[in-house]
Amino acid sequence: MSNRGKPPTDRPALRGPDQTDYEVGYAKPPTHSRFKPGQSGNPRGRPKGSKNKLPALNEERLKTIILEEAYRTIKVNDGDQPVTVPMAQAVVRSLAVNAARGNQRAQRLFTDLLSSTERDNKRLHDEWLGTAIQYKDFWDKELEHRDRTGASGPEPLPHPDHVVIDMQTGLVRIKGPMTKEEKTLWDQVYDRKAECDRTIAENEQLLRDNPKHKHRKTLLEDIEHERELRKIISKAIPD
Repeated sequence: MSNRGKPPTDRPALRGPDQTDYEVGYAKPPTHSRFKPGQSGNPRGRPKGSKNKLPALNEERLKTIILEEAYRTIKVNDGDQPVTVPMAQAVVRSLAVNAARGNQRAQRLFTDLLSSTERDNKRLHDEWLGTAIQYKDFWDKELEHRDRTGASGPEPLPHPDHVVIDMQTGLVRIKGPMTKEEKTLWDQVYDRKAECDRTIAENEQLLRDNPKHKHRKTLLEDIEHERELRKIISKAIPD
């Protein structure tokens, strides 16, 4: 019979310090170091995160990691002063510095990156300009049709009059509300501006009718207050 897997019979047995009648040896640990019945060999269990989980079908975990690293802030030297910038900015800055120092590979990479960025920006600008022109043209014709026929319909947001297009520069500016919530706020602000105009006109008329009005000082203070308030409103929402 083979003795493979069994301890050699000529090895002297070891005896435990507590129980002299228990042999300690192969497959026979001391009693004080054995697991007790019902006791787990790893009572704390598997540490959290020790087992990698596959991402869900709708997750793009690698992209999330890349973006998190790209915008993680680090400290870099800007002249003699350390500054904190996103990782992506630090990488581009390093590339630009190496290009400026004459590194041909860095020059080529930086030029390609700059060209690609400017090309994408121009494409987005042209799309936005075209959309603004089409939007303004459609609603101008629609509102003209409503005035002519008496038809009604929802008010466009933004209103075409609030879409300002500079055809020389290609810049588009929206000077009015773009949502229902913004329109409600703008209407309130316009009403307050109109109230300023009424208060100023009424007080000025009272002073013209009675230059020695007994409340002349108060009326002048009200006029100044309403003028300042109107000026503040006009900065946010021009006439």
